[in-house]
Amino acid sequence: MTIEVSGIAPAAQRTLAVWHDVFVSRDCDRMRPLLAETVVLHSPVVRSPIVGRAACLLVLCTVSSIFQGFRYHRTYVGGSQEVALEFSAAIDSWDLKGIDLMHFNDDGEVAEFEVLIRPLRALSALGEEIGRRIGPQLMQIKRGDPVR
Repeated sequence: MTIEVSGIAPAAQRTLAVWHDVFVSRDCDRMRPLLAETVVLHSPVVRSPIVGRAACLLVLCTVSSIFQGFRYHRTYVGGSQEVALEFSAAIDSWDLKGIDLMHFNDDGEVAEFEVLIRPLRALSALGEEIGRRIGPQLMQIKRGDPVR
């Protein structure tokens, strides 16, 4: 899928064009170079930010494998290096809507990523499933241990 969004920097545009395909296809190997080494992920299911490429990949790849029928709908440009991506998906019997807020660095890598999801029941189901799949690894991240 080729996505062209006017108003964002060329490097960010290239990353965004690849991002749509990578996340929907659950291709974690292709996701890695799109994230800055020091990327910060603000997840709605954990209290503190998740920092670093390896830790963020763990969470994002897990989430992409949990979501059913994931689809991006609209892109909103907030600046030359900022976008909001509206999405929908399902988890268990819950349909959900969400927004990915992305900030790109000068190289076009995702430097900051924040996720907002509704309704609360769908978010709770997502949090429970993430806990089942990678709970111990998330605790390792919270302790500050490196994730590989």
